[in-house]
This record gives sequence, structure tokens and C-alpha cells, in this order.
Amino acid sequence: MKILPLITDSDSLRQLCDRLAKADFVAVDTEFMRENTFWPELCLIQISDGKEAAAIDPMAPGLDMKPLLDLLTDNEDVLKVFHAGGQDIEIIYNLTGKTPHPLFDTQIGAMALGQAEQLGYSNLVEGWLGHHLDKGARFTDWSRRPLDKRQIDYAIGDVTYLSEIFPMMIDKLRATGRGAWLDDEMERLADPSNYASSPDTAWERVRIASKKPDVLGRLKALAGWRESEARNKNLPRGRIVKDETLADLASHPPKTQEDLGRVRGLSAAWRSNDIGERLMRALANAKPMPREEMPDHGPRRAGPGKEGALVADLLKLLLKIRSREINVASRLISRSDDLEALAAGERESLAILSGWRYEVFGHDALDLVEGRLAFAVKNGRLKMTRTSDTVEEADAA
Repeated sequence: MKILPLITDSDSLRQLCDRLAKADFVAVDTEFMRENTFWPELCLIQISDGKEAAAIDPMAPGLDMKPLLDLLTDNEDVLKVFHAGGQDIEIIYNLTGKTPHPLFDTQIGAMALGQAEQLGYSNLVEGWLGHHLDKGARFTDWSRRPLDKRQIDYAIGDVTYLSEIFPMMIDKLRATGRGAWLDDEMERLADPSNYASSPDTAWERVRIASKKPDVLGRLKALAGWRESEARNKNLPRGRIVKDETLADLASHPPKTQEDLGRVRGLSAAWRSNDIGERLMRALANAKPMPREEMPDHGPRRAGPGKEGALVADLLKLLLKIRSREINVASRLISRSDDLEALAAGERESLAILSGWRYEVFGHDALDLVEGRLAFAVKNGRLKMTRTSDTVEEADAA
């Protein structure tokens, strides 16, 4: 594979993108910093089509990134391949308002082949290629310039190996007939709504015990205020106010700005500074959360109850057995909340009751819940039996 020198000028990047636009796929990875900022700072982007690979410096003065961003978001003929690509996709979305499409994530692909549910890149490379990665540059400060050869080699390695593994993985998925299983998963990963953040919905990421409309209304107002402050200052949310402090302020609102000096998590300066004044203004403007916005409003999955919880445990055992039998990560087949909903009697809109999930697991899960399937122990081993079989064996005995 041809490794190009670090790309820092617009002509070289445009020529590279013209060549990559003819490829079947490109493997993509990014290096970024976000410890001290609200927006992740893109420091390097690596790309390979399996024939050539390059690292691109988005911090280079005057570099026009448009050809690369157009390739990633507008070219539907080239598949974009990532590994655990959520943060990479978020960065591209922040830059363009669009997500790469079509895309494939090898971490999800590995789940369909029975590998770990959240397989790390190092383990992926070791498992498929037998290479042990040098992790020495993993925690480097990618924003510092100049980048040295070791840093660039480490970064490019992420896409050179990925471009080798991807065709091998696709071949194996095709051989097992599991490639189509992943279509919905990849479309979900590419959904732009996953990466859009709005001050109006910022409260949803804050944990709080109370479900009272007035408390949640204050939380929504405070979280929206913090989101705007963090964006405007380009600081992490927690550097403005931590989540637990927001929840405490929503549950026990201070009466005056002077009281902010006694709130755990805030300094005494909040009694009189401008940001404290803006916080109090947000609290003053808070309204009880409307019923239609309440987290418990609308169609709600019923809890499984005591007996249902036991059934849910049996379903989890069945899932573990079945995923082992067919060599697929159980998380790809079903999540716990779907199992609990099935145990509670829900049948609508459950992923396990349609498509390939129904064929490999959902059919038996439904039979177990409705009494047509049972666990049995034979010769010291746990197995599934149809209830009719159990009755016939009992009669024969």
C-alpha cells in the first residue's frame, strides 16, 4: 500500500479525493481533542482505500477541506468504513450538518460474527491480522504542531489495517449470510438525529430522581442555559456546571443569587458574578414541564412485574444460549428492555419479533413466554424443549 506524505495543501487533498471518489470504499479515522472544549477539535483525519493511505492535517493554514467533506457526506457511491465510529461521525456532522453515508462500522460487523460486543480496535487488528499495535502515541496531544513521524505512522496505521480487515469481514459476513442483518444497524448509526444537540433537549442527558413537572421544568431551563453557555465559551459542559449540581439546583432552587455561594459545586463568586446572574434568570423563567414533554407521558412500556421479571430472566438465559449457538453477540440480537417488554406482554414494535431477529431468537422467545418452550436438563446440560415433547416424555415414563 502506498503511504502518502502528510497532506497540508489544498491541491494535494483535492487530487487525493478525486482518486478516492472512484474507490469502492474508504476507511476513515480521526484524531481529535475535546478535553477542554465543547466542540471536539479535529486535529488529523486519516483515509485509505486499500491501495493508498494518507493523513490530512485540518489545522494546516489555508487547507480547503471541502473536497474531503464532500467525499464523506455527498458521494453515495463510496462506502465509508469506521471502527466504533460514533465520535468520528459526530465530528463530520458538526462540520457539515450531515453524516457519512453509506457507512459500515467494523465494531458492529464483529458482533455479527460472534466477537466481543464492543471490540476495541487493537483487539480487532490482533484477531484478524495477528498484529500487535504500538499504543505509545495513543494519548498524544494531537493539537500540537509539528507532528512527528511516529505520531503520523501510528495514525495512518488505523486506516491501513482497517482497509485490510474490512474486505475480509465482508467476505465472512457474506459466507455466513449475515451481511443483510447489519443494514438497519448501519442506517441507525448514520441517522443525523443521533448527533444533533439542542438546548431544548439537553436536560435529557442529566440524571435526576424527581419526576415532578416543576422540578423537570427547572432542569430543562438550567440545562438549556448551560448548553448555551458551554457553546458560546467553547467549554465542556461540566466546566460550566456539573450534572449533579444542575440536578440539585432544579430540586432545591435558590431563592436569591446570594444563595448560590452555598451551593455545592459552585464557588462563592457565583453570589455576584455575571454567570450567576444568568443562571438565576434561567431559573426565574423556568415553567413546569408540559405533560406532553414529561418522560412518562404517552405510550409506555409496562414493567414486567414480579412474575414478569422472572420470565425476563429466562429470556435473558435463552438469549445467552442462542447467541452462543449461532455465534453472534447477544447485544446485536436484543437488548434487555425489549426482553422485559416481551415478558410484560408487549408484542408491538419489538425488533426481536421481525426480520432476522425473529428467525434466530424472537420465535423461540415468544414460544417461551407463551408456554410452548421450556428449559430442561439432560445429561447435565441445559437445553430447550417444546412443551409437547416434555408432556410426551412424561407420559411415556
